Amino acid sequence: MSKVNENKLDKLLVVGDRVLIKPKTMSNRSKGGLFLPPGYKEKEEIRMGYVMKCGPGYPIPLPSENDKEPWESKEKTNYVALQAQEGDLAIFMQKGAIEIVYNNEKYFIVPQHSILLLERDEKLFD
Repeated sequence: MSKVNENKLDKLLVVGDRVLIKPKTMSNRSKGGLFLPPGYKEKEEIRMGYVMKCGPGYPIPLPSENDKEPWESKEKTNYVALQAQEGDLAIFMQKGAIEIVYNNEKYFIVPQHSILLLERDEKLFD
């Protein structure tokens, strides 16, 4: 990912248990060598892409001594972190994803529960 794209994505805040994924380009050939029509891969149920940003996770309630409502509390919210990390290769169900275009790039906003598998290359984080 280039420095220019990194700076543009810094402005985005992913909310809750969602993950921003840049789809991996798929080949327009079948395994047997046949050329597939445009849009064929777009309609598939399962997609693959790289995790660009992650939300904070699932909010958890804070232990409270009084009966204040959560929105009345001035305390910082705690979260259960997501399994996905930036740089992971994610295989996800497209049905649960929302497609967006940001700075002429296509991305998917995917809830954690729609991600089926993550591949992590630890060398990327050294």
